[in-house]
Amino acid sequence: MSKPTLTREELASYIDHTLLKPEASRSQIKAVCDEAKQYHFASVCVNPCWIPFIAEELKGSGVTACSVIGFPLGATLSSVKAEEAKAAVAAGAGEIDMVINVGAVKSGDWELVRDDIAAVNAAKGDAKLKVIIETCLLTDEEKVRVCEIAKETGADFVKTSTGFSTGGATVQDVALMRKTVGPEMGVKASGGVRTLEDALAMIEAGASRLGASAGVKIIEAL
Repeated sequence: MSKPTLTREELASYIDHTLLKPEASRSQIKAVCDEAKQYHFASVCVNPCWIPFIAEELKGSGVTACSVIGFPLGATLSSVKAEEAKAAVAAGAGEIDMVINVGAVKSGDWELVRDDIAAVNAAKGDAKLKVIIETCLLTDEEKVRVCEIAKETGADFVKTSTGFSTGGATVQDVALMRKTVGPEMGVKASGGVRTLEDALAMIEAGASRLGASAGVKIIEAL
């Protein structure tokens, strides 16, 4: 299969321009927003405390404010994740990227996995929900089951990684996730997508969104 031929504008529409480092300053967050507006990225993805700021910065630009939830471990209470999501949406987030309870997956507690996703889905209103499954910590069987549960629960996307664990997105995982959820659900490749070649490979494998802090570098390489 040949790699997709995309214009800069088309490629930009895949990218969630991301800055999740805990030490990120207001000026750095603003710079990311300015870049997102310049290149017309899909969203700016930040920690929840920055959502009020970026929602104001992005107003009228067509770029969505995206907040991570339960980040990066996913190990907080479902009720807390739900309240965090609700607060982020109230502050202006149009997309929510939540981390699953990885320990529940490893324990085979699929009811808790489902309830955890469902709690956030119920709290996020009209915002889109992306479910971060942290592929580097799961077996292929676990990846498939979590993707199935995310789809059944009504999430809009499944997402590979936080970028804060032992590994990021791989072409193989993206392809497996796309095969599992089918064509109607989003798949976001995130973690280690640093070059144009990385981005095109993920899209070819089935990614419909890319989480990247190197969005400008990727676009400029096209």
